[in-house]
Amino acid sequence: MAKHHVLVIPYPAQGHVIPTMELAQRLVEEGLKVTFVNTEAIHKVVTSNLVQNDGSKDLMDMVSIPDGLEPWEDRNDQIKLAKSIVDSMPSKLEELVEMINKKDSNKLTCIIADDSMGWALRVAKKIGMKRAAFWPAAATTLATMMCSQKLIDDKVINKDGTPLNDDMIHLSDSMPPIKPSNLPWMSAGDVTTIELSFQFAIGVAEGAMLAEKVICNSSVELEPATFNQFPQLLPIGPLLASNRLANQTGHFWQEDSTCLKWLDQQPACSVIYIAFGSITILNQKQFEELALGLELSCKSFLWVVRTGMVKETTTSFPYGYVERIESRGKIVSWAPQQKVLAHPSVACFMTHCGWNSSLEGVINGLPFLCWPYFTDQILNETIICEIWKTGLGFRKDEEGVISKEEIKSKVEQLFGDESFKDKALQIKHKVRSSVNPGGLSHQNLCNFIEWIQENHAYANEETASV
Repeated sequence: MAKHHVLVIPYPAQGHVIPTMELAQRLVEEGLKVTFVNTEAIHKVVTSNLVQNDGSKDLMDMVSIPDGLEPWEDRNDQIKLAKSIVDSMPSKLEELVEMINKKDSNKLTCIIADDSMGWALRVAKKIGMKRAAFWPAAATTLATMMCSQKLIDDKVINKDGTPLNDDMIHLSDSMPPIKPSNLPWMSAGDVTTIELSFQFAIGVAEGAMLAEKVICNSSVELEPATFNQFPQLLPIGPLLASNRLANQTGHFWQEDSTCLKWLDQQPACSVIYIAFGSITILNQKQFEELALGLELSCKSFLWVVRTGMVKETTTSFPYGYVERIESRGKIVSWAPQQKVLAHPSVACFMTHCGWNSSLEGVINGLPFLCWPYFTDQILNETIICEIWKTGLGFRKDEEGVISKEEIKSKVEQLFGDESFKDKALQIKHKVRSSVNPGGLSHQNLCNFIEWIQENHAYANEETASV
């Protein structure tokens, strides 16, 4: 019996690959066949860390195409990587579709692309396939990008994305105002990089307009004003493996599960979990202040210190630090985060405010200590602290450093005010209801899958000639 066959392609970054793989897993659970396309560099690390026996082997093929960079080139330069992708990957994707449709009796009928890979939707349109955009971050960030031309027309920003004044930006009367400095492209650094980041944002907006469907890894309970103002955005999240009692896939690093046994030995709601994602980089001074601030807090903590997290060549803890905190601190290079956040001993989450991490904290009813690094994370901090009111941000000193005293103070404030936990639990229950049968996110996902399956015979006829 023929299967509906979908090609899914994420942007090559940890925070994009994980939720996109979870979307693919949901499609497989509904009987769809999925070809999941990573870049060659990402395919190598993801497949090496895949959880065995996840049940998707028969219906999900993991394949790759080159990103246009040489193996030795720096893929942490996001602007360089994005340009190379646009220049080289469209033709490779067309070749891949043609090859699959020649060999596989289940012809590809739909492309679901990360909206940061909008060029893939142009490929889908060119060859007559259904096309959908998946946005793995906050819908508010996507809405901001979709309004970029209007912001130019209204003389809020110039053609390069730079704000023309310091006035708060109102996308609508119901949506929260945005500080000009918090626009997603404004944290890029120098003027040239901001301009390039703004062009990337325009590309995202164009991808959303090109798609027949735009699905978002969020829920109406988390961003009600945004989904009300932009009804074309369909919330289907949060897409988390923990929601279906499965293991998360798509990691770039090997998880250290020993921390779960350590958590088992800690009292309930006693541990601070600190994790800043896959990209955040601190200088040595800030790293030491964070370490000492955690020590000063007198709280137990689990801290993810990944390789390359500090700008300097080697990561150096303060003298004697590891020995001093040994009885109440656990340091690992990477953690099974969804399992950690679901553990009863975890009290709060100190996070870089990446959207995946934010959702994982929400679904477990945890309050946040917010430490955003760049791009959409700064806007996510605003959502957490000012809209949900489930977290606190940190204040930097005149040198741009978050001091150990500031860290200690905010930890004490969060632990001492039950309202943060109460609000977090309220949101948790609302969001869990949305992803369960009968909830809006669940229904939107079901409707989306039905849309993929519509006119299947016609789509096969169209793509058979590719």
